[in-house]
Amino acid sequence: MHYLGLILVGLAAGTLSGLLGIGGATIMIPALIYIYKMTQHNAQGTSLAALLLPIGILAVLKYWQHGHVNFKFAILIVLGFVVGGYIGAHFAQPIPDHLLRKVFGIFLALIALHLIIWG
Repeated sequence: MHYLGLILVGLAAGTLSGLLGIGGATIMIPALIYIYKMTQHNAQGTSLAALLLPIGILAVLKYWQHGHVNFKFAILIVLGFVVGGYIGAHFAQPIPDHLLRKVFGIFLALIALHLIIWG
């Protein structure tokens, strides 16, 4: 069940990334912190590892050198993210631009409020 949860984190991150054009870390980092009780450093390093090639390779290397990357978690997240990105992009196409923009703003505001109040 633990591994399925990580794949679902990747699926959610990929879906929202495809749907709203957000970075996967907006989902992955809070999920790894709140659900899997990772430290901020470990969550960031693992999230970067999931998005490793090619954009985050140097950042991942730095986190890895300090022991802050869980590659097993990162690979499982990637599995869900690939499928979720496709699903989110599919469902985003028929949504009118102005509505998609509002949904994006509400999503970011909810994340910000959570971090400010309970972070």
